[in-house]
Amino acid sequence: MEVKDSNGNILNNGDSVHLVKDLKVKGSSTVLKRGVKVKSIRLTDDPAEVECKIDGSMMVLKTEFLKKA
Repeated sequence: MEVKDSNGNILNNGDSVHLVKDLKVKGSSTVLKRGVKVKSIRLTDDPAEVECKIDGSMMVLKTEFLKKA
C-alpha cells in the first residue's frame, strides 16, 4: 500500500511533513496553522490518513493536507 502526500510523493513511517492548509481540530478550539512541521508520522491501515503527535496530543491527519518535508 502506497501512501502519498498532496504532491504525489510517497510517505513512509518516521517522515516529516508540513501542513498545506489551516486545519481546525475536532472537539477543540485549536487551529493547526499552515506550514507547521510535523515530525515522525506513522502510517495507518487507511492510505488517506496518518497518525502523528502535535503538542503532545495524538492526531490523525488526512494526507491531502500534507506535504513531505
